[in-house]
Amino acid sequence: MNEVQKTAKVDVDELGIKKHDLKVHTVVFMIFCLCAAGAYGIEEMIPESGPGLTLVMLIVLPFVWSTPLGLVASELGSARPQEGGYYKWVQEALGEFWGFQAGWWRTISIYIDNTLYVILAGGYLANRFGFDWTIEFAFKAAMILVFTYINIRGVRDVGIVSTILSILVIVAFGMVALCGFLNWSQNPFIPFTADGEILGLSGIGFADWVYYIGMGISIGMWMYAGYESMSTVAGEVTNPQVIPKATMITVPLIMMVYIFPTMGGLASMGRWDEWGTEGEVVGYADVVTTFWGAGFGVFFLIVAVLAQCSIYNTYIASGSRGFFALAEDNLAPPILVKVDKKHGVPYVAVLSVGIVNLILCMFAFKVVVVIDVFLLISAYVMIFISALILRKRIPEEERKFKIPGGYGFLVLICVVPIFIAFIAFFINGTNYFIGGMIGIVSGPILYYIWRRMYGGLTKKDPVKYPGNPKTGLAVGDVRRMSIMFGILSVMGIIGSFFLPWFEGDWGDEYYLEIYGINGFLGTMLLWIKIATIAAVAITIILGIVASKVEPKKA
Repeated sequence: MNEVQKTAKVDVDELGIKKHDLKVHTVVFMIFCLCAAGAYGIEEMIPESGPGLTLVMLIVLPFVWSTPLGLVASELGSARPQEGGYYKWVQEALGEFWGFQAGWWRTISIYIDNTLYVILAGGYLANRFGFDWTIEFAFKAAMILVFTYINIRGVRDVGIVSTILSILVIVAFGMVALCGFLNWSQNPFIPFTADGEILGLSGIGFADWVYYIGMGISIGMWMYAGYESMSTVAGEVTNPQVIPKATMITVPLIMMVYIFPTMGGLASMGRWDEWGTEGEVVGYADVVTTFWGAGFGVFFLIVAVLAQCSIYNTYIASGSRGFFALAEDNLAPPILVKVDKKHGVPYVAVLSVGIVNLILCMFAFKVVVVIDVFLLISAYVMIFISALILRKRIPEEERKFKIPGGYGFLVLICVVPIFIAFIAFFINGTNYFIGGMIGIVSGPILYYIWRRMYGGLTKKDPVKYPGNPKTGLAVGDVRRMSIMFGILSVMGIIGSFFLPWFEGDWGDEYYLEIYGINGFLGTMLLWIKIATIAAVAITIILGIVASKVEPKKA
């Protein structure tokens, strides 16, 4: 270990953030918790898309979604290992405005995500033991308090807990895979689609294919997300180069944890149309319970709860650092920069995660999840675009890891997931589209308010980041807002035509079952049209204002 690393183990940075000497294996388990912590959730893909198509998506998505994200996160993280991670990457590539959007979208999606894991953990116990609302909420509150305390103690303790919980989860799903393969009795790829087609190549129209893929791909993209999240705590790691190394190890590990237990479960249990996560359904626990005994059911219940705890634990660290980085750049309330002197942790930002989770966990899963996926995907699009730009800007000597294959290969692995993300915007469902658009619009609104209140990067360096005295924003921000609302206008127009076609045959029945409201689809489509008209008007107005208040070459 060199002298710099020795000093970093005990030193703190200028804000009081303490560094920790994390090993590669510890970071592997932390990333595993951020991205997976088990295959829970895949059960919902199987009856919606079909067993064969589910397995194909689980096999293909890593190569067109998670592996590109892991590679990009590794390259950018090796060159720019700093607190805030992906937010800083986008800021360097695209500027203050777009950096804020990516940081805000992903941070808020993490806050929402974290609540989902609390809700799921409480739901598992409530369903198994018949807890009433009071006891279930008490468990949720205790879970939030315990892991908030662990996070205030620092990323080292977060890593220790993540390691223990990850090993338990990997062992549990390894047992499912082994049990399934030992009791293989049928082809897990048959039927291929949810309508019972053996190969899925005949008798299915284009609309059916879009439906089956759409029902599964949103879950699959969510399951294979999170590889960039560890980057937000890079400033607290003595040797941040362990993060890209650990990322490359975690990608195939998560693939195995998803694919093998699912394949083994379907090959041994079958009953693909009965798989799910709520009610009297088939799940991974049933595989070992059926063939190895009822005691494994209790074991898997414990693992299921611990899996949600492990994800929750690591995402408190990741999400809180997002707000910390925004506040440090004068783009969020300054109180979020406060650091605990003993542990060197931004404790106010950590506490903010716990408080938000405590409030949101009182709502139902289906209410909270609507905004999440859209924000996550939008932030990822910004990261991929930033990777293309920063490959040209960052000097070669500053890269400790570089994606092989040249710039052409980088374009390929960035453009493909961007295209998949664009498609996913419209096939998650109309409710997700509206909820996500509301979340997206919150970005420029909060940026306008907080940039004017706290000064943004201009306050740190007015020469490098000049402000516009006419607007109180950065030079060129009004034009950027106009561009953003123009993009939202285009998406609204596409959604107005695509969503009625996509959901026309089943939408009303589906939303009636989910929300208990007749004619819900028609009402939502009307609001999309109204919002699109409003977005077009805002685009034009902001464009006119920009021509008057912005310098010509901003």
